[in-house]
Amino acid sequence: MTMPPLLPAADLKRLDYYENFPHQAVVATPIEVDRRGEFCADTGCFPCGALQPAEFGLPSASCYAVYLDHEGREITENTLVTVVGWCFRKENHYEGLRRQLGFRMREIVALGSREHAESHLCAFTDRITAFARALDLPLRKEAASDPFYDKGGSKAVLQRLTPVKHEFLYEDLAIASVNTHRNFFGDRCSITLGGTGGPAFTSCVAFGLERWLSALTRRHGSWAAANDAVRTASAQLAAAGPVV
Repeated sequence: MTMPPLLPAADLKRLDYYENFPHQAVVATPIEVDRRGEFCADTGCFPCGALQPAEFGLPSASCYAVYLDHEGREITENTLVTVVGWCFRKENHYEGLRRQLGFRMREIVALGSREHAESHLCAFTDRITAFARALDLPLRKEAASDPFYDKGGSKAVLQRLTPVKHEFLYEDLAIASVNTHRNFFGDRCSITLGGTGGPAFTSCVAFGLERWLSALTRRHGSWAAANDAVRTASAQLAAAGPVV
């Protein structure tokens, strides 16, 4: 599916986006036409007073739009939804393809039973590991932590006990992740599970496309060599069969 890059800020707010990811949040708003002359040539910015209230958010992941699109629906069978969308993250610095304000993310989202959501992550963990091995791309898998959480707070403690996100890093850069949400989005978006009436479980697997390009070219030295490595790895995995 293709999802919009702009989502209502009110929808993101009720999904705890601005509570959980305030350090990454970016919003979009029109300018006040009558105050367009206040643009500052020195900074290249419009001052806050020349902007209208920000009603739209630029989410840092593509999956939020999937849950909002399924709002109020009943999931009658285990479902997978794949999207490629633009994501936006406020960073301390930006660097080529490695860290960008806006980049494309491929996500595969699972909606349905707890078992379906969990098996989705297990299967893709194996696929990512096998693909990286075939690419000669050394990745390390780490439990992610959100730096803004109070280290003694309940969210931080829960995350250490039962990590909800694991990242696959090349050097110091996360290029993929597997994420479990339990039934949080099912509950917040009233996505129900057929047969039980309870909230659906969800999980997602995410790939930062530009980040993968950066990692592959850094590892193999050039675009041509990276392309050859991908073709070789794809052929090797295809020959191994559907397990990977």
